[in-house]
Amino acid sequence: MPCDEAVIATNDDASECKRSAVLAGYWQDEYLGLFVKNPTERKAPEINRGYFARVRGVEICIEKFLHRTAGRPCQIVNLGCGFDTLYWRLRESGHEIANFIELDFPTVTAKKCYAIKRNKRLLDKIHVAEDGEVRLSSTDLHASNYHIMGVDLRNIDELHNKLKQAEIDFTIPTIFLAECVLVYIEAQNCHNLLKWLATHFPTSVFVNYEQVNMNDRFGDVMMGNLRARGCNLAGVDACTSLETQVSRFLDCGWHGARAWDMVQVYQSLPNGERQRIERIEMLDEGELLVQLFQHYCITIAWNGELFQDIEITVEKRMSSLNID
Repeated sequence: MPCDEAVIATNDDASECKRSAVLAGYWQDEYLGLFVKNPTERKAPEINRGYFARVRGVEICIEKFLHRTAGRPCQIVNLGCGFDTLYWRLRESGHEIANFIELDFPTVTAKKCYAIKRNKRLLDKIHVAEDGEVRLSSTDLHASNYHIMGVDLRNIDELHNKLKQAEIDFTIPTIFLAECVLVYIEAQNCHNLLKWLATHFPTSVFVNYEQVNMNDRFGDVMMGNLRARGCNLAGVDACTSLETQVSRFLDCGWHGARAWDMVQVYQSLPNGERQRIERIEMLDEGELLVQLFQHYCITIAWNGELFQDIEITVEKRMSSLNID
């Protein structure tokens, strides 16, 4: 598609912003620097804090999934994975995942495969078994419980074939992660994707982070900036409100869904955690951060009874992924 290259470039921007926040001390990630060079300039405090809320919010959902599935095999499927380091952070913290699958455009996965292949620290972590084999191509990598593959998520047949190559198990609890992915997919293709997932994974949860409230003036500016870079927000109609975000999943056959804007997510964090974050950098314009938070959200959709009462709240225990 004409805008695919522009969408692919958003991975570099997001990865660089996350790296900036890590270097500033918002959270720990010892692996991100193995994929991303240090940014040439420090990002604005609003950007750093916004990315902290994004990473922390998604992490909350993952931890709840792992808590619900404790003692039984489970899977993680990262859609539009980019240079995300979640697999290595989970391994570092001792979490055992039966199967971890990452999917993105082949251009992105080729870069990630190359980085993994040339870095012993990354490669050693995917050798779960002593005799485990790692199979590499230019765009795909397969290990015993980690797979990264190039795929167009708009092509369901291709997606199905890739998941079979990764030895997907349709019967065990599965969490799907998507960060600013669905908004770039045409409405019908997105519907086909979400419906196919809902049909084939009876015990599953989908965590979606992306834009919301895009029908106001601030949203218009956001869309204008992205379109100026060649990014057509083909799925923006689902980003009108929290209600449209929820409806997108219900209309595709998911049993239930809930959504929270990032103001709600950030305010749900323990006071001590927020105080630590707010001491790192002073904000010149707190109103700008609130506006940014109001225009992003996390939506959780689920199939089966295991995840139906999941909420965006944080237990008092410390994070096991070293985010806080």
